[in-house]
Amino acid sequence: MIDPFRSATELASDLRARKIGCRELLELYAARVAQFNPTLNAIIATDFERARRRADDADAALAGGEVWGPLHGIPMTVKESYDVEGFVTSWGAPEFETYRPACDALSIARLVAAGANVFGKTNVPLFLGDLKTYNALYGTTSNPWDLTRTPGGSSGGSAAALAAGLTALDAGSDIASSIRTPAHYCGVYGHKPTFGLVTTRGQLVPGRIGFTDIAVVGPMARSADDLALALQIMAGPDDIDARAWRVELPKPRKERLADFRVAVMLDAPHAPVDRDVQAQIQYLVDTAGKAGAAISYTARPGFDTEEADHLFQRLLGAVLSGRGSEASFKAAEAAARRLSADDTSEHAQMLRNATLSHRDWLTANETRHRMRLEWAEFFDEYDLLLCPAAASVAPLHNHDGAPFERPITVNGKQVPLSTQLFWAGYAGLAYLPATVAPAGATAQGLPVGVQIIGPQYGDLTCIHFARLLERCHRGFVAPPGY
Repeated sequence: MIDPFRSATELASDLRARKIGCRELLELYAARVAQFNPTLNAIIATDFERARRRADDADAALAGGEVWGPLHGIPMTVKESYDVEGFVTSWGAPEFETYRPACDALSIARLVAAGANVFGKTNVPLFLGDLKTYNALYGTTSNPWDLTRTPGGSSGGSAAALAAGLTALDAGSDIASSIRTPAHYCGVYGHKPTFGLVTTRGQLVPGRIGFTDIAVVGPMARSADDLALALQIMAGPDDIDARAWRVELPKPRKERLADFRVAVMLDAPHAPVDRDVQAQIQYLVDTAGKAGAAISYTARPGFDTEEADHLFQRLLGAVLSGRGSEASFKAAEAAARRLSADDTSEHAQMLRNATLSHRDWLTANETRHRMRLEWAEFFDEYDLLLCPAAASVAPLHNHDGAPFERPITVNGKQVPLSTQLFWAGYAGLAYLPATVAPAGATAQGLPVGVQIIGPQYGDLTCIHFARLLERCHRGFVAPPGY
């Protein structure tokens, strides 16, 4: 019997050895989707007939000694926001519910060329602008660890599908921890690549072609090996930039845990982290320390963390505003003009960020690049920085009010969901790679992930550290009942 929770890397090896069949593996996931997805609502569109034809072709190719690539015959899903030929790309927005792209997003085309068999799409929030996954077109996605809780967003459907064993691999996107937070909430692996490492061509609001500041696309999986494999397939420039450059990612800085120099940041004064989350990360850090890793709890890049948080939210607001309509921007402009100068509320700050002038954006961008230099200097001494992916475990379903004004519980107190944004922006602001790996589970049985931040283009160092933790601390654990 095939284990649906095996890594894609292991399953691909079994397929190439013809220990299992491509059609056989696809039917396993099709059956699990039929059994579990009605409750989870993680996968919102499938085309199993097309997938069955490709699986049969994959089996025939193997029988003839032909291997398409390292993902030959692997069934996978992708986030709804990616263009996939034959599927709708709506970003959860009713105005795009009939939009069908003519071809696959470039990173998805690379996965398909490597042998992957895309059979479905996973749910997202409206315009990917929420840390909870729901929209008017496809409804709400639940967390397989607790159906009363969110799987996170915006790659919430992807994380839930992986955790429940409904797919072997997935591709997500991340601008404000949209890969990292769902991976943390659902107990799976996710990698936010270095900005620009993977082209976002075909993973944009329908009709848009320009790259977006901060935003990246990357793999989600049930193992670190799968992240490394999928990332190296997805990575690379688009067809225009490929005329001049190629990707050659640096190898991991270190091979053994004992050789790593690691900084640890469990909490921040302006962005407190729940003690249960801190405890699981601390347990992981203790494991790394016992294995010989050099640990520092005080080492930090040479800039103020609160300033970095404000700067990230400023630049993020500008990005998200650019995704909206002209009418919504004009309304935000009018509302911003009505604000009093001393209004520092969450809502006021969001309005100002959303209507940032180009001159103010350039000033913010200059500060961002100075922080990038501070990060580069920090990574001259340390290999990685470990920190939370989010301030809490997966919150309960609550869709009332504006997304980032909804409360979450941290150490028994209600705080705005925007508290999470610091842990998103610490790496995202500076274009750095970050891997989220399982760290443990709370007394409630809810997953906790650790965020592993590395130097620019140190993607394989982040993933390798996650691989080492997988071997000596904790890997993926399936939720009960699946």
